[in-house]
Amino acid sequence: MSTQYREAEATDADKIATLHAESWKRAYRGHLSDAYLDGPIEDERRSVWQARFATEQSSSMYTVLAEDNNGRLLGFVCAFGGKDSVRGTLVDNLHVAKDSEGKGIGRTLMGAAAAWAHREFPDVGFYLSAIEGNTRARQFYEHIGGRTEGVETSVMPDGTPVPAVVYMWPVVDPLLTFAPGVE
Repeated sequence: MSTQYREAEATDADKIATLHAESWKRAYRGHLSDAYLDGPIEDERRSVWQARFATEQSSSMYTVLAEDNNGRLLGFVCAFGGKDSVRGTLVDNLHVAKDSEGKGIGRTLMGAAAAWAHREFPDVGFYLSAIEGNTRARQFYEHIGGRTEGVETSVMPDGTPVPAVVYMWPVVDPLLTFAPGVE
């Protein structure tokens, strides 16, 4: 089965929220409260994504989906262009379905976001943060050229403060080789 990449629409908010919640449940167990991960996470993520598409869908937000031939969501990336005057475009979310990990989808989604950032915000870099204990994600970002810029404390939606490693790409050009055609 092939993978198609397309820009997300407001009607995609629910399936994005579902994958987002599933990904956090897998990756953040032990970092966020069990009460949050076993409770309101799905409704909370749904509210976040519905609000983003209702209020933030503009030239500064870009969300790309990876889907199979049947429209099943395999992964997504969400970036906010020029979010930081020093670091540049923020990759706020990158999530891949468990059964699709290791197939190049995350790398391709990062390439799609980098291509958009390069086109729309050409004079700034690209950055993201990953929870320090999320070693799988951190290894991935390092593998695709992310340079560590330090550790900051992020307060998660359940109120838990967590250390997060900031990764930076001062220029996005190396990531452009991963970019797909996006419909």
